[in-house]
Amino acid sequence: MDFRALMMGCGFALMWSSAFTSAKVAVAYAPPFAILGVRFLISGLLAVGIAWAMGQRARLSRRQWAALAAFGVLQNVIYLGGNFYAAQVIDASLAVIIASLLPLLVAGANALRGERLGAMATLGLFAGLAGVLLIMGARLDGGADVTGVLIIVCAVLALTLATLLVQGASSGDNVIMVVGLQMLVGSAVLLPLSLATEPWIIDWQWQLIVAFTYTTLVPGLLATITWFMLVNRIGATRAATFHFLNPFLGVAIASLILGEALGLTDMLGVVVIMAGILAVQLSRRA
Repeated sequence: MDFRALMMGCGFALMWSSAFTSAKVAVAYAPPFAILGVRFLISGLLAVGIAWAMGQRARLSRRQWAALAAFGVLQNVIYLGGNFYAAQVIDASLAVIIASLLPLLVAGANALRGERLGAMATLGLFAGLAGVLLIMGARLDGGADVTGVLIIVCAVLALTLATLLVQGASSGDNVIMVVGLQMLVGSAVLLPLSLATEPWIIDWQWQLIVAFTYTTLVPGLLATITWFMLVNRIGATRAATFHFLNPFLGVAIASLILGEALGLTDMLGVVVIMAGILAVQLSRRA
């Protein structure tokens, strides 16, 4: 792996992990579905514009359109919508820890579809799951909102399914266009949902403006483009290794920016999760 790929991978992990903290800040000042719907509208239009300037076009088969629509609903509406909604009642650090199950769940789903897992990968799956359960148990005992936790769990399951579907949505030379279109799918669902379920009461504080701008441009657009560039450069399996940084970075950012308290159980669980993710990815790489 070259130095540029290393920097891209670390940059992606940092941007992805920070999204939970910026979401927590944003929903303190505005309705979650409204924020997310507008974010996807802006990010989607920017991505489509960039793709068009690069010569990419929305020439997709009927099957690809279906996969793109399903991916947009699963990732942007259910996963991110669930995260933004739950951010009103649970800590950002807990959300990012539960979300770190993604690479483990994807590996487990691939195993059910026939992919053989070695002993190290199997051990990593169980270690990662044990780490998440350890932290969830301690947080629930400490008074964490049960409904919020269940929403995040369901959201991660939806993202797992979206990840398994993503290969059917792109023909390989139009990935930025597909990124923009699936964001617009999310906006097309979330904005009507917001109008039907949320009062549009917005407290225009500078914290909201900064958080919204950041989450739209950095985790929303730049991180997604960086991920696709990284996958094209070093392959999906090696790129996925960088996910093992997410639990540590997400917890550290939430603690630094939001002042969320971290206990010994949290830190122990994060180490176990990171070790489990790394074991799975290194085993698959081998």
